[in-house]
Amino acid sequence: MDRSSVDWRGYWPACPTPFKENGDVDFDSLAEIVDWYLKENMHGLFVLGTTGEWFSQNAEERNAVAEAVIKQVGGRIPVVVGVTTFTAKDSAILGEYAMSVGASGICSSAPAYAKTLPDETVAYFQDLSRMVPAPLMIYNWPHGTNIEIEGDLAQRIADLECVVAIKDSTANAEQFKATTTSLIDQVRIFGNFMTTGGLDVLEEIGGDGTIGGGSIFGAADPKFWEDFWAGDKASVRESALATDKLLSSLWGAGGWRGLYGSYQSQLKAIMNLMGLPGGTVRPPRLPLIDPISLAKIEKALIESNVPLHRK
Repeated sequence: MDRSSVDWRGYWPACPTPFKENGDVDFDSLAEIVDWYLKENMHGLFVLGTTGEWFSQNAEERNAVAEAVIKQVGGRIPVVVGVTTFTAKDSAILGEYAMSVGASGICSSAPAYAKTLPDETVAYFQDLSRMVPAPLMIYNWPHGTNIEIEGDLAQRIADLECVVAIKDSTANAEQFKATTTSLIDQVRIFGNFMTTGGLDVLEEIGGDGTIGGGSIFGAADPKFWEDFWAGDKASVRESALATDKLLSSLWGAGGWRGLYGSYQSQLKAIMNLMGLPGGTVRPPRLPLIDPISLAKIEKALIESNVPLHRK
């Protein structure tokens, strides 16, 4: 397999997993979110990643979330399921289930906490690829793994049989450009192309898409890519400037946390302000409830022309 084995491209929300106040997965709210993504013309969905709080769900819950989303989407757009765990064996169990219920592919970062060495990182993905012979997206998430998949390591992983894409969530702009340059002809590249700096890379080298936390701009996010494919440079540059403004007003350096709370906590607060069923977070995350912080977030959204209180 390689990049030509899949048609993945464009804007994909990293779908949050909504929880009820008692901690249960809120499947009704999840269904509403997926409906909204489909209505807003998203090009694909990524579930059970960092935004989806995979780390606070057991295997049964993760399987149920994956199956619910896949069933609701009904093949209209690709759905890639996050299967990251601490071992390839456990990730493969999740991956086998995801593919059995209709996933378009699976995605994993390197194992968290273990801080695997290069040969160990390659072995993890090699074992996962062997146990689940399905399209595999690699998730470069240095903040959560303490491993930067770059250079020779990135090439070794891209050479594995089932690897078709990389979700590159590095905070290092030069490394992102280097990885895009070296791997664009081999695997699909999803990354931060929708800022002005990222757009420069996209226009110079190319790229396939962005997997963004939840989609705050809604239909404007996939439109960025449609405008780019249509050659409308003025529109994509305007969209990138709007993204720069929103990111600087809400997210810290590197994008791994919000200015007012954890990534997931702030995103769910934003969704609730937008009138979407964000639900709440599950421990170890804590909900963002400080009224001063919420007022600042609302002000930033208004200044970025994000529609609020949809109903």
